[in-house]
Amino acid sequence: MLIIGEKINGTLKKTASAITGRDCDFIRDLALRQVRAGAAYLDVNAGTGGGKEAEDLVWLVNTVQDAVDVPLCLDSADPAVIGVAMAHVKHTPMINSISGEQARLDGILPLAKDKGSPVIALLLDDAGIPVDVEKRLTIAMRIIHQTRKAGLPDSHVYVDPLALAVSTRQDGALIALETIRALKRECPEIKFCMGLSNVSFGLPARTLVNQAFIAQAILAGLDAAIMNPMEQGLVNMIYATELVLGRDRFCRHYTQAFRSGMIDPNPAARS
Repeated sequence: MLIIGEKINGTLKKTASAITGRDCDFIRDLALRQVRAGAAYLDVNAGTGGGKEAEDLVWLVNTVQDAVDVPLCLDSADPAVIGVAMAHVKHTPMINSISGEQARLDGILPLAKDKGSPVIALLLDDAGIPVDVEKRLTIAMRIIHQTRKAGLPDSHVYVDPLALAVSTRQDGALIALETIRALKRECPEIKFCMGLSNVSFGLPARTLVNQAFIAQAILAGLDAAIMNPMEQGLVNMIYATELVLGRDRFCRHYTQAFRSGMIDPNPAARS
């Protein structure tokens, strides 16, 4: 399971304040703590305030790279902003995101092809997020047709089936899980990634919902999650789930993670 750290995001109040105030220490510390907790990529999102998104994202990229040596996931809905930031990355970045919206496909796919970047593909289009599996699959196949046409291998496309909050839509998690299963049957090389915390939005004890959901999602075929790697119970669940599903040869990842402190049987959040 590929963990993409979610905390460097300008929509979060403290992070937004750090971006505005150019608080390098805050951002570097946040980057270091996520990598130490197991993040293989760090999502960097500057937010969209003040018409300075490109400038802010470049500052974030440089600040994070001063602190850690992991690839970044460049997070913006604006292809021009992604293009500016890509000139400053040290490692091939992941791009978050494309969708069924033609303008985003036209703007992002040439950048992804040029850099060899994986892309996260949101299953929405100009009409919004479909409420059923069939319509999401239609959008997925349209996106995949275009990623293939652009020369991206299926293994570089991480489809986000968009799990909706179960607090407002009871079947929000189930639809996402079934979308993964159905699309995996059609396109077995396609990868899957989700913004994990969406499913528990508005609920108390959110980590319990997140843990239950990620176990089911891994079983369905989830390959990556944009998540808080400092949510200890969630990290525990990932290692344990991959173990019981037979995806951890000789239990090596689980036992190594326990010995190194990545797994903690007393799962208090590290954030």
